[in-house]
Amino acid sequence: MSTISAVSPTAVLAVHVRFENNSLLVALSDGREISAPLEWFPRLRDATPKQRKHWRLIAKGIGIHWEDIDEDIAVSTLLRM
Repeated sequence: MSTISAVSPTAVLAVHVRFENNSLLVALSDGREISAPLEWFPRLRDATPKQRKHWRLIAKGIGIHWEDIDEDIAVSTLLRM
């Protein structure tokens, strides 16, 4: 599943990802940190801690990819939630 879409070159980018208390937390290039409940992302919710830790930034930070569970989440999607 992919939620990556075209974004402006001046868009805010992800710089780091972590998980805490059943939430996804994403540090952004402008200094903000946004969070979303894992319940919104069933693949991440159901993933093991090891699978969750195996992420990488894609397209210089416009999104995050988890290879082990075939999940992509765009920063723009998180900002709209």
